[in-house]
Amino acid sequence: MDIQRNAVNGSAKGPANYFTGSVRIDTRFQAPDPARVGGAFVTFEPGARTAWHTHPLGQTIIVTSGLGWAQRAGDPKQEIRPGDVVWFAPGEKHWHGASDRSAMTHIAIAETLNGSAVDWLEHVTDDDYLAKLG
Repeated sequence: MDIQRNAVNGSAKGPANYFTGSVRIDTRFQAPDPARVGGAFVTFEPGARTAWHTHPLGQTIIVTSGLGWAQRAGDPKQEIRPGDVVWFAPGEKHWHGASDRSAMTHIAIAETLNGSAVDWLEHVTDDDYLAKLG
């Protein structure tokens, strides 16, 4: 058994090459080999979001507070609220973040494959971000 105490890993700013706006990442766990799962609390200020990205083994996000948006490529964006659990399938191009008027925090859980849990792509344009909800 390994108990990881709250706030041991500290907070980090979401890097500008992967995020738009103000994002805080609180890495909570990375299971040791041979396990592959890791997770973090991610807080997006209003208007902040990820770049488009994929996960080799998929990703689960659990919204814990605020109001956010999520979108997979080819579909309209969707509203996400506290308690919502969102699954992105392996290789599914998507983004997620806060709405334009509300911060949003979610728990992000993903597994690594060949040492990588995410493949980052281009930034989400303001036009795509502000498009109508589906």
